[in-house]
Amino acid sequence: MASAFGHAVAAFTASRFFPKFLMQKRVIFLGIASSIMPDIDVLAFKYGIPYKDLWGHRGITHSIFFALMWSILLLFLFHSKSNDKWKLFGFYFLATVSHSVLDALTTGGAGVAFFAPFDTDRYFFPWRVIKVSPISASRFFSEWGIKVLASEAKYIGLPCLALWGIAKAYRLNKA
Repeated sequence: MASAFGHAVAAFTASRFFPKFLMQKRVIFLGIASSIMPDIDVLAFKYGIPYKDLWGHRGITHSIFFALMWSILLLFLFHSKSNDKWKLFGFYFLATVSHSVLDALTTGGAGVAFFAPFDTDRYFFPWRVIKVSPISASRFFSEWGIKVLASEAKYIGLPCLALWGIAKAYRLNKA
């Protein structure tokens, strides 16, 4: 998996492509939380659920289906009276599914079940360039974690910086 830091950067960058008036602190916070949420499945290890199981790591919670359901839940809980549901849905969906996209670019694991529960096969992208992050915090704060952060700076941070610049230019031209 990419680290929580890499996922948060991707979600924050996504927020720049949505109307500024919609991207309030609470919405951005929920988007960042959504980008990390798929890793709730690491709890499966504690309960003896195998990695490659539908409920295991990078299983159902990393699927497009989960991103859809999670985004709908957030709309229901936090934006039931909003006139901008589709835009908010788009942001939450993009933030959540970005997690799986980044994980499919990592150098470790067994792939991502993008199409669960309908197809439990695991997939990676052909370019596996992001160093996989250790799951435990103690192992993250080590030489391995430093290598992960350097990899994420290059393969997540720099592209997000470029996208942020594009979003800023787009917003300036639109104003």
